[in-house]
Amino acid sequence: MSMKSNAAKVGEFLGRPFHRDGIPTQLHPGSLWREAAKVAGTYVAPVWDKVGAWSRKYVVPVLATISTLGFVVLGAAIVLWILGVSFGWQEAKVAALLGLFLMLIAIAFVLGSSRYAVELDLARTRVAVGEPAVGSIAVTNTATHTVLPAALELPVGAAAALFHLPRMKPEQVHEDLFTIPTSRRAVITVGPVSSVRADPLQLLRRTVQWTGPTDLYVHPRTTALDGPAAGFLKDLEGLTTKDLSNSDIAFHALRDYVPGDDRRHIHWKTTARTGKLMVRQFEETRRSHMAVALSLNLNEYEHDDDLELAISAAASLGRQAIKENRELNMLTQRGPLHCETGRNMLDDMTRLQGHTRRGTTVELARTLSDAVPGASVVFLVVGSKVTAAQLRTAAASIPPGVRAFAIRCLGGAQAGRATIGDLTVLTLGDLNDLAAIMRKAVA
Repeated sequence: MSMKSNAAKVGEFLGRPFHRDGIPTQLHPGSLWREAAKVAGTYVAPVWDKVGAWSRKYVVPVLATISTLGFVVLGAAIVLWILGVSFGWQEAKVAALLGLFLMLIAIAFVLGSSRYAVELDLARTRVAVGEPAVGSIAVTNTATHTVLPAALELPVGAAAALFHLPRMKPEQVHEDLFTIPTSRRAVITVGPVSSVRADPLQLLRRTVQWTGPTDLYVHPRTTALDGPAAGFLKDLEGLTTKDLSNSDIAFHALRDYVPGDDRRHIHWKTTARTGKLMVRQFEETRRSHMAVALSLNLNEYEHDDDLELAISAAASLGRQAIKENRELNMLTQRGPLHCETGRNMLDDMTRLQGHTRRGTTVELARTLSDAVPGASVVFLVVGSKVTAAQLRTAAASIPPGVRAFAIRCLGGAQAGRATIGDLTVLTLGDLNDLAAIMRKAVA
């Protein structure tokens, strides 16, 4: 049989015409392989997809129930059986059968199905550090038959809590209460609640999820700034500046009238006394606008707890500003925080993490000046390792006319006040002293 006739037959098999103008065309070997691959893909791909779907539906769930110890026992049984058959070792065969027997017993523990209605309820999804976070799990047997005792597993962050379910009749409800420790600021993922079936040796473990996860926000601890410490920003009058204006609230002086002045500002009593038109001149004011820059650079703090103190101090300032309906901007080296509501602000502050590779307080102050040019009061909340020279450089970045404060946080330090140029430096050693040092700041 000739090469051309072979090529024609292959062409007929592949469904491709190999004749042009009645002349058989010779098939190149590379083209033959490509055509064969296409044919194989046409027939093999659907079969492979069906095999994959079947594996995901039946094989993967079965393998997921085998624990690490179960795989070890199963593998050891196979190896021992092969050795026993190959070398005639009866002891190895007996050990292999024992391992297989243990696996069969484990299967009996995980077979069957349970139908539950599980409700995970957290009394509060947002608490402050130290406040109790209480929740409950209510389980209802929705099956038409009595179910055997089982266990429920509740992941709480990196840990897990185990709840034991008793033997439950149809429609019977079992409820458990639990308390989550809140000693540190964090976002804790609670759940999902899963029922667990396992044998005593934990060779097989079968879990079924009944609820979704819930986030518990442990907000930083804050302190109230009510009383004499509150209202240190004047909301109605604003803060006066050295810039003069022809129309504002804060009266400054009288001057001669010039064409174009608003006649509503003519001071008629003085005009009658002097015989010439005199108009009022005002100091330009601005609406109270607080900006808080919180440094997260761990190199600037003596201890990790000092960073927590700084976060709590910044959160307290922010809560007071929001409570008084003032404009507020908060910024860290990682970017701005949401300040629309106290809840959004505290949620963002709960997620904050310290770092060592981002900018210093000086760079943060420069970023704040660019990002919030209309601020009237600026707070720099920093660590105790920030030197006076660095604070002086940071204060130089703040526009003139803006009242600036720096709060240096050092746990256990004596509360105090100092001045570096136009910057008022406050030392904070305990969060409960924040209201007191704020009174010193506005004195």
